[in-house]
Amino acid sequence: MAKKTALSVSAGVPRPDPINREAVRKLKQVRKKNHTTSELLEGILNRDINMLSQAITLIESSLDRHQSDAQELIAACLPHSGNAFRIGITGVPGAGKSTFIESLGKHIIDRGGKLAVLAIDPSSERSRGSILGDKTRMEELAGRPNAYIRPSPSGGTLGGVARKTRETIILCEAAGFDTIFVETVGVGQSETAVHKLVDFFLLIMLAGAGDELQGIKRGIMEMADAIVINKTDGSNLQKAKRARAELSNALHLFPPTDSGWTPLVKVCSSLYHTGIHEIWQMALDYHAIVIENGFRDRRRKEQSSYWMFETLREGIFNQVFNDPVMQKELAIYEHDISERKITAFMAAASILKKYKSGQTSG
Repeated sequence: MAKKTALSVSAGVPRPDPINREAVRKLKQVRKKNHTTSELLEGILNRDINMLSQAITLIESSLDRHQSDAQELIAACLPHSGNAFRIGITGVPGAGKSTFIESLGKHIIDRGGKLAVLAIDPSSERSRGSILGDKTRMEELAGRPNAYIRPSPSGGTLGGVARKTRETIILCEAAGFDTIFVETVGVGQSETAVHKLVDFFLLIMLAGAGDELQGIKRGIMEMADAIVINKTDGSNLQKAKRARAELSNALHLFPPTDSGWTPLVKVCSSLYHTGIHEIWQMALDYHAIVIENGFRDRRRKEQSSYWMFETLREGIFNQVFNDPVMQKELAIYEHDISERKITAFMAAASILKKYKSGQTSG
């Protein structure tokens, strides 16, 4: 037996296995089974989160063999959807969107609400992969039984908004969630797309962020139904009050909204949960007004038309680029453009003309 010294390390107490092996085994069994659309629908209507997740994975699939089942499932869920309050949340990177969502989400759930958070993660332009880290950023909210967080890769389409987010909203509403958050990746083209998905559009700002953000604010402030200045605590308190006054004055310069609602500016500290109650009450006030005057229903009809045309555009785009004959034509035109024999616009017009004639002759 080795002699013990002051540097000897005792074996200590054996650590228990941190992984619940039985739960993992059961989860694998559930995932292995290919459920029918009827089984998925039943699971969704019974608020089975595992079945809901599998259904969302089905509609996000790019495989052709999955699309018919996905559309059948969405059609079956439609009669059970449409009653949730859809809220878009955006803001500059670092504005504390995830912390704000967690704080507001817990507030909603504590008052009996059921919340689904659809967080759009940016896809890498190189690998097309995504971090999908919102469940780790919203750890407390993710642990609530009436909360569901679904990070989805943007796929590089519609400025960062996941192509299937609208269908995912339908499934979540059918599963009984009465509030839906759609979080964007940041500030850019994605705001326009998210604005076409939701009833209420919320812009998260920071006080004293610098003049470099002024152009960003001007570009999306007209779409915002409300602005929230986050991180209003400590030394930021006075800055936030000044920013609130400035933004309120700026909002008055915009023309009146069709909704009958006057956009407001609120301040909060998501970290310390101050101002959260007032923000949620403001959102509820907006919701009551647009339901009463019929604006919400008119807006949703316009959104449905918008997404039909967007889907058509994307479908035509995919048909052109996936057609073997057109792929060869594209390579020729690409070479001619690089040799400066033809402009990009002339090439595009010729490609569309050839595609159209091919479709007509077919």
